[in-house]
Amino acid sequence: MYHLALKMLLGDRAKYVMLVGGLTFATMLMTQQSAVFCGLLTWTTSHMRNMRAKLWVVDRKVEQANELKALRDTDVNRVRSTPGVAWAVPLYITIQSAKLADGNFKPILLVGLDNTTLVGRPPVILQGRLEDVRLPNAIILDELGIKRLSVGRAKPLGLGDTFELNDKEARIVAICRADRHFFGYPYAYSTYTQALQFAPKQRKMLSLVLAEPAPGWTLEQAAASIQAETGMKAFTEEELFWSTIWWYFRNTGIPIAFMSIILLGFIVGTTISGQTFYAFVHENLRHLGALKAMGASNALLARMLLVQSLTVGFLGYGIGVLLVTAFGRAVLARGEPPFMMPWQLPAGTFVLVMAICCFSALLGIRKVWKIEPAIVFRG
Repeated sequence: MYHLALKMLLGDRAKYVMLVGGLTFATMLMTQQSAVFCGLLTWTTSHMRNMRAKLWVVDRKVEQANELKALRDTDVNRVRSTPGVAWAVPLYITIQSAKLADGNFKPILLVGLDNTTLVGRPPVILQGRLEDVRLPNAIILDELGIKRLSVGRAKPLGLGDTFELNDKEARIVAICRADRHFFGYPYAYSTYTQALQFAPKQRKMLSLVLAEPAPGWTLEQAAASIQAETGMKAFTEEELFWSTIWWYFRNTGIPIAFMSIILLGFIVGTTISGQTFYAFVHENLRHLGALKAMGASNALLARMLLVQSLTVGFLGYGIGVLLVTAFGRAVLARGEPPFMMPWQLPAGTFVLVMAICCFSALLGIRKVWKIEPAIVFRG
């Protein structure tokens, strides 16, 4: 009987293609928008991956990684003297203007690393040596920065080339790979002392303190000790990650915008598949009535309709996820737009698509249960 159900489904090619196409579109819309949304959220937390540390000590009013309030230089020693802290180093983060060859300016995110330890250094060095950042006027630039600052030049910037950073000469000593920042700023690394020379002078220049818990202390215990002793806020890396994520949920319209599109995909898929499957059942009432007259129970007919609905659901879902995966590979190679598709996203989409299919089948089942076997003998 289930084989007969599939033959009935494939026999109406127009509605079969319409059902698969509608579910494919719904799958693509929900999965692709969810993946772009997750990718965008990873951009908001790029600091945690590009400046790795276990403890992040900031002003007590700071709520997320991309908005920092300057600290006093003496705050580094206050953190170092706190029980439970193995070591602590300063870090400077600021937005500066880099001058292009054609006279235009591009903003870059300047990161000043501790002169001795270079804690907070870029995760991957592609060209050059990390240690050369200690040379005068030295800068480590990420791939995006090379691309942005090469505009107007005969050839792209490379090792040894110079550019103006806040009206001062900066020399590229290494090229790194870094995760994209939410606002699209390229990352440029220098030593803490050199970064202060590149940046305009202010009363407070320290952005945050990176620290490590002492042996025998957990991250939470060390963070609590820092907050109790200094009055500053100490985040573990995971705490700062989620604090940043939830800040964007509370203070921006980005989640609502993406969720509305995902909901639209669900509604469109439900509408198209529900209406099409109902029309398919309506046109096959005489055949279903004949099966009922030959002794097929309502439960058997319901299972046949479920097989038909879930079959087009599996096909539409598979094609949709395949297309989204191809899209993701293309944009990841390009670097934008943001894209991240953990396994939870296609799994969640699968559940939604199957829910759409079950709802569509339910509409047909209600229609089938009401038909009389005698319909087959009517003119």
